[in-house]
Amino acid sequence: MRSRSETIRLVEEQAYRLRRRVLEMGLEAGPHGAHFGSAYSMAEAISAVFFGVLRSDPAHPDDPGRDRFILSKGHGSVAYYITLAEAGFLPEGLLHTFETKDSLLPGHPCMHRDMGLEYSTGSLGHGLSLGVGVALHAKRTGRDYQTYVLVGDGECNEGSVWEAAMAARQFGLDNLTVIVDRNRLQSDGLCRKVMDMDDMAAKWRAFGWEATDVDGHDAGALLDSLHERSRPAGKPRAVIAHTVKGKGVSFFENNNDWHHRSITPEQVAAAMAELEQAHGKEGA
Repeated sequence: MRSRSETIRLVEEQAYRLRRRVLEMGLEAGPHGAHFGSAYSMAEAISAVFFGVLRSDPAHPDDPGRDRFILSKGHGSVAYYITLAEAGFLPEGLLHTFETKDSLLPGHPCMHRDMGLEYSTGSLGHGLSLGVGVALHAKRTGRDYQTYVLVGDGECNEGSVWEAAMAARQFGLDNLTVIVDRNRLQSDGLCRKVMDMDDMAAKWRAFGWEATDVDGHDAGALLDSLHERSRPAGKPRAVIAHTVKGKGVSFFENNNDWHHRSITPEQVAAAMAELEQAHGKEGA
């Protein structure tokens, strides 16, 4: 079993690799582009789930006792695909088909459970409802698997998110964790100008959840919040991961032009140089 410090280093390394590979896949996608900003803001969170807490085996993707992960903000699919490949679920060669005609890896995930893609998502506001159903099934069948759902903060404008939140508390789903990618931007601009959600943790608590604010780019803080399985009986958990959209590349960060777009070889080279420099400083 890995130590905490070893797991933190692994998650940090995976987040770095994810950001590099997003650039490569975005370039290969040509005019179809990719959701760079969202993929970068969620890099540590999805890496912490898959390489820190998720109990699953790519050799047995249909194991009924496996933990489940649902990417509700399906536009972050490029980060999801890379993570599944790194974790051994998805064949590496498929990554080169991202966003191409008839690919199994379109801009939003389509369900292929043999490759770890648990559900089709991307119609925003629906992923948490799926998670509630999956977690409720575990309760009713006496299974101990955990369900993790990653949502966007802009997505939380959807009323269906809060209907699901109420249901989770009503059904006592203490086997359900939602991670909110709180990057404060959505496709139409600043979240506070589109629909101000103010104190996200307070809202989840008001719906009967345990809620924790964490630095969404701090692997240790994320792992601690996700590893802590003890909570008041019957309470689901919300981890509010405060992030920067486009984190890690200066011309991506907080720049909504990079919500979704194509990228040039020159921009890839500049972004790669920044990532490598930052990663080298971290490892010094």
